[in-house]
Amino acid sequence: RRLASLLSIATSFGVVLLVPDSRGTTWDAIRGGYGPDVEFINRALDQTFARCAVDQRKLAIGGFSDGATYALSLGLDNGSLFTHVMAFSPGFIAARRPSGKPRIFISHGRSDTILPIDVTSRRIVPELEDAGYAVTYKEFDGPHAVPEQVAADAFKWFAR
Repeated sequence: RRLASLLSIATSFGVVLLVPDSRGTTWDAIRGGYGPDVEFINRALDQTFARCAVDQRKLAIGGFSDGATYALSLGLDNGSLFTHVMAFSPGFIAARRPSGKPRIFISHGRSDTILPIDVTSRRIVPELEDAGYAVTYKEFDGPHAVPEQVAADAFKWFAR
């Protein structure tokens, strides 16, 4: 729901948003392996590709909180499909078999009490950089959220 609220920002950059929800209370890889969520996303992508003019040479996956963790994990495991990953306040990476080298945008609030920045993004970002990923990292003064300006920065980063 939080990412769907960013539709007007995405539209201003010519970005088509597909905003699926998890099949359970959170994304399947958060609690184990990939399963029904990946199947659902695959079907949704097929439908989107059939209905919209999608440049598959520039395809991003993104999310907020658990969705950011999922986007990072699925994006790294499918880096030959997703060229970009946008993770707003991720908790960890559950990637199992990374492929390709998608560009990565990560943001996190310095006052996040849900997923504290010191044990999440401030650890994730250096690990990704050490693994050779191009990472754009934005910290902001604020809580567990996606501020409009940070979202605009992410879409601008993706659209360039």
